Amino acid sequence: MTLEGKVALVTGAGSGFGRGIAQTFAEKGAQVSVLDLNASAAQETAAIIGDNAMAVCADITDRAAIAGAVAATIEWAGQLNCVVNNAGLGLRPTPLEETTETDFDRLLAVNMKSIFLMSQVITPIFKEQGGGVVLNMASTAGVSPRPNLTWYNASKGWVITATRSMAVELAAHNIRVNALNPVAGDTPMLATFLGDDTPENRQKFIDTIPLGRLSTPQDLGQAAAFLCSDEASLITGVALEVDGGRCI
Repeated sequence: MTLEGKVALVTGAGSGFGRGIAQTFAEKGAQVSVLDLNASAAQETAAIIGDNAMAVCADITDRAAIAGAVAATIEWAGQLNCVVNNAGLGLRPTPLEETTETDFDRLLAVNMKSIFLMSQVITPIFKEQGGGVVLNMASTAGVSPRPNLTWYNASKGWVITATRSMAVELAAHNIRVNALNPVAGDTPMLATFLGDDTPENRQKFIDTIPLGRLSTPQDLGQAAAFLCSDEASLITGVALEVDGGRCI
């Protein structure tokens, strides 16, 4: 499995799953545009990777910012073959009727609208060059919802449906679109989902995963690298569970 000669743009790559995906892509030969709203985090990831990475600071909920990041990536690397829509927002466990409209709007903007905007920017580019790969970060929450996370669950269910629909529409243009469904991982977002990141809460969550551990950025990096590689050239419209059996 190789990504030699590929150029990838990974959103939310300043930490967590995004950093793991960016690092794995670079290890497999890709040039990686590391995009994050936090400029210092993006620069830190790029510095870890080295010469095959460029840091980009951009707000993925803003069309102009996305277009600028894509243009900067192409100017830097000469092309763009793969976009990983990894950036996402969590939600603390909250009864559905108590979620504020502000929190809901932010969840919609980051988890859903950002993919809509990125797709509208990159699709004409991929069509013109005769192909490309899009990988969206969904979640086991979109398949096997947990209580008190209703609106987060719904946003990830939307990602899965959008992925499948995009795959059908864009297949004729040699554009593959897939998603990953990770179980909660040992990343900065974990504390949000647990409410309080205590050893007891972690263990309670881990007990629901048959393989007995949380996901890691490296787990997601390896799965992402496969789906974005030429070895997966016949795979499109898939939402791959990286969940230790959580959804069985």
